Amino acid sequence: MELLLSQAGAGKGTPFWRSPAAWLREKKLSRGFWIFFAAAFFFDFGFSIYIFLFNLYLLDFHFNERAMGLIGGAATLGHVMGTLPAGVLARKIGIRPLMIVCFIASTVLCALRVVIVQEHAQLVLAFLSGVAMCLWGVCFLPAVARLTTEDNRASAFSFFSVNTGVVMLGGIVCGYLQQWLKMAGLVLQPVEVKRIILLASCAIAAIGLVAVLRLEMPAILQEESQGQKPKRWMPHPFLLRYLPALALWTAVLVAFTPFANVYLSKNLHVPMSRIGLIFSVAQVLQLVVGLLTPVLYRRLGMVPGIVVTQMATAVTLACLAATHDSQAAMGLYLGFSALQCMSAPGLYNLLMSKLPDEERSTASSGALFCNAVVSSGTMAGAGILFVRFGYPHVLMGIAGLAFAVAMLFWLLIGPMDRRVPTQPQIEAGSFEGIGVEG
Repeated sequence: MELLLSQAGAGKGTPFWRSPAAWLREKKLSRGFWIFFAAAFFFDFGFSIYIFLFNLYLLDFHFNERAMGLIGGAATLGHVMGTLPAGVLARKIGIRPLMIVCFIASTVLCALRVVIVQEHAQLVLAFLSGVAMCLWGVCFLPAVARLTTEDNRASAFSFFSVNTGVVMLGGIVCGYLQQWLKMAGLVLQPVEVKRIILLASCAIAAIGLVAVLRLEMPAILQEESQGQKPKRWMPHPFLLRYLPALALWTAVLVAFTPFANVYLSKNLHVPMSRIGLIFSVAQVLQLVVGLLTPVLYRRLGMVPGIVVTQMATAVTLACLAATHDSQAAMGLYLGFSALQCMSAPGLYNLLMSKLPDEERSTASSGALFCNAVVSSGTMAGAGILFVRFGYPHVLMGIAGLAFAVAMLFWLLIGPMDRRVPTQPQIEAGSFEGIGVEG
């Protein structure tokens, strides 16, 4: 559904703008993919609203950035503790059962975080919800990889940007629900409105469980001869270079993203309705750049395309640190949101394309583990630094880190990407070598 739509000069294929239905048919995305997409849609829709609003909800209870950072750090620590065991479970019991546990546990725990607003309870619940949420990350990449082919996988990853086109409605609701309720004769405090939205977002995420229960996950059967192969005790050579660069890039994003709405509200005094509108515009912008992202990677190549988005992110953060104008800051935040959306499909596709199917669940959990280790300290540390030094100085430091990570990614991954071949994939819809996993 993106503007890779038709290859430049290829002369083959139907352009998306001419016939969206024909374009989708040519991508040959399987029925299983669309069921999984529905589950991901509700999960992402619900929790994108939740993540956007939750820190503002805590702000109403007089939590500062330090407390928010500790709570966020507890959640990412839960990721650390859960990702590697989740990867082992995914290989033993399958992806689908793990997704069922994820949908149930994450929605219940996040709802409890809304109801029980005490700092010690928040730390415990954040940790447990982090464990539950990490299951989704462990399952997501291998699921998309198994439900797609090498030819349509990049399109499938980019297609998830369509979710943002509907998530934008959540930002509008977050910003204007209090005014709408007041017009209807219901006068509620801002904190009560936020509580209603947060609980509703958990319910929306839970709807995705219906799709997960209908999902049949294809799995490539291991040949008997493969059972005699010695186990790989060392990580895949590609991972040894990829994971450190990915973890540091995650640190760049985590250092600011959770505090962006607090920055706009507390430092620039942007009203809640305006923040909700900015959030919605950011989703639309992410949708647009998500559709254009495959063109970038097709023209520049996978690793150069990733590095370009990382460099642009560094420039955006540096400009954000230097500005004191609220209008300029909002525009730069929109640019930051769009750029991080552009880098994600390339990073995911690169990881899944360079590994054999039997290593993808482990690699996915390993990637989440590295990210969570860095994020748990980064979020807590960033909150402390924002309180102590203010946003401009810290944002400039984050911009410098983003530039360094882009250079590191080019030096570590660039040469190896040209040497490591992509893994072959059985065509979707073919029954050769395919079984159904429980």
